[in-house]
Amino acid sequence: MSIPNFSEFTIRRNTNSKSFQRGESYYEAHAVITVVQRGNVLQAKVEGREAFPYRVNLSFDSTGLTSVHCTCSYNFDGWCKHIVATMLVCLRQPEIIEERPTLEQLLDRLDHIQSQKLVQDLVAAYPKLIEAVDRHVSLLTNSVPAKPLAQPVRLITVDPKPLKQQVRQILRDAMRYWEDGGEDDLMSEELLSLVQTAVDFSERGDGYNAIAILEAITSACVEYWDDVAEYLADHDEITWELNDAWCEAILTADLTPEEKVDVQVNLEAWQDEWNTDLGLALEALRQGWDYPPLVEVLQGKTSNLGEWEDAAPDYADSLALIRLKILERQERYQEYLYLAAAAGQIQQYLTMLGRLGRVDEAIEAAQTQMTTVEEAFALAKILTEQGSLPQALDIAQTGFNLPGNCQYQLGVWTSDLAEELGNLESALLARKTTFNIKPSFFDYQTIEELAGENWANIQPELLETIRTSKVWGTESAKVDIYLYEGLIDEAIAVVSELSSYHTELIHRVMNAAIADHPDWVINNACRRAESIMNAGKAEHYSDAIKWLKKARTAYIDSGKQADWSSYRTKLIQIHARKHKLMGMFKERGME
Repeated sequence: MSIPNFSEFTIRRNTNSKSFQRGESYYEAHAVITVVQRGNVLQAKVEGREAFPYRVNLSFDSTGLTSVHCTCSYNFDGWCKHIVATMLVCLRQPEIIEERPTLEQLLDRLDHIQSQKLVQDLVAAYPKLIEAVDRHVSLLTNSVPAKPLAQPVRLITVDPKPLKQQVRQILRDAMRYWEDGGEDDLMSEELLSLVQTAVDFSERGDGYNAIAILEAITSACVEYWDDVAEYLADHDEITWELNDAWCEAILTADLTPEEKVDVQVNLEAWQDEWNTDLGLALEALRQGWDYPPLVEVLQGKTSNLGEWEDAAPDYADSLALIRLKILERQERYQEYLYLAAAAGQIQQYLTMLGRLGRVDEAIEAAQTQMTTVEEAFALAKILTEQGSLPQALDIAQTGFNLPGNCQYQLGVWTSDLAEELGNLESALLARKTTFNIKPSFFDYQTIEELAGENWANIQPELLETIRTSKVWGTESAKVDIYLYEGLIDEAIAVVSELSSYHTELIHRVMNAAIADHPDWVINNACRRAESIMNAGKAEHYSDAIKWLKKARTAYIDSGKQADWSSYRTKLIQIHARKHKLMGMFKERGME
């Protein structure tokens, strides 16, 4: 199995050093139980601290990874350790990945009777499936094909009752799961999946059925939320998505004045009862598409206030983006451009010009309107899709001088593009930019390769960058580079005061330092081992033994066998009553 454009650098770029190190430990401990590939989807089970394994899902296409998800509750910087462990298996042990047929391929083997029997057997084994089957059959068999968007679907075919029951069951299951000691949030994902069902209807131009679905979900959440509230369940994420989904459904449907009143009454009641904010949806209901300032904007007439009569509210960007999504769906491209410009959605404006093939206009507009690195990156990628590679490189290089949060990703992308164009000087400059932002061993080696004969002039600059870098999580990169260059003293300085959380990194430096700096290895390893043994942390005795084995190796390799024997005897005398520890002292390698 090979995921396009995927390497260890991909993992390091999307995770922090802490998660990467933990993920590598999981990989080395064989915590990844199974890895199965079905088409462009890869699924893995990874053992963790919960009773049941975590599930990792990776999806990819011809360009690389498209989505990455794990069932654990990690929500910090980048990918979690379970994802890292799974990806390391993909890179280092692809032969253990089991290739299995996709769902489509499996179902293609069955005739009508066999398909019915399969579903019946599954429901018999998993009774709760009947609710999902009921909901999906209703949606598939009762919904009518979407009519042209100029004539919105008005026939409501969705039965809200099964949806409300499903929401209640999701909340009850979450409550029982937390009562049993579970810590993950499985509830939000399931609720958001239901909301996505409504969004799917909106995207087909069926705003009425989207509203029917959202009414069922929202009313059930409000009615039954007390079941999970005592477990400190947070509804911010679900209400955020509901607000957006309601807005899109309202703007997709052609509601009559009476229908608007009914929806408004419900939204205001739910907002009060659930103590949340549905202002975006209510504003979309109030404005519709006939809001005078909006009408003028869509006609190409602009004012200082853009598409608003007064000062724009906090949710103005969200409303504009949803309107743009609908206009694009309806292929109303000129109106899209008018609204994007008036609403200050520069990235959408520039990229739409690019997608329409109006490359010269996009570049000219970018020169005066582009203000963030994100806008530059988005436009550059669109220009490459249009085959305008030199122009894309120019825009990307301009992006380095703009504020934003994706300079590192832009640098990597720009370097690759410049190298593809044979512009090694630009490739080198872009890669140096990424190194200055977040030093990595991969970038260091890439710069060395790009620099060629000029490496001797560039290397000192990079080493100075790595010495002075205060970027969090670069300890591993520093050690990799210093060991690569044989700078053992510098590597020792990096790890000497690191906590034992960085055990693997410290061990690597110790292995490299034993020959020339045995005393440092002895002192550092013994200090760490003694802190564990003196504290009587029995669960960590195995770690203490690992440190002591490093010290033993340094003692012996430096010709101090007698000193090691004396030190070992002293430790045994001090900790003689710690039977678990004494048993470990009898292990091979502790003589």
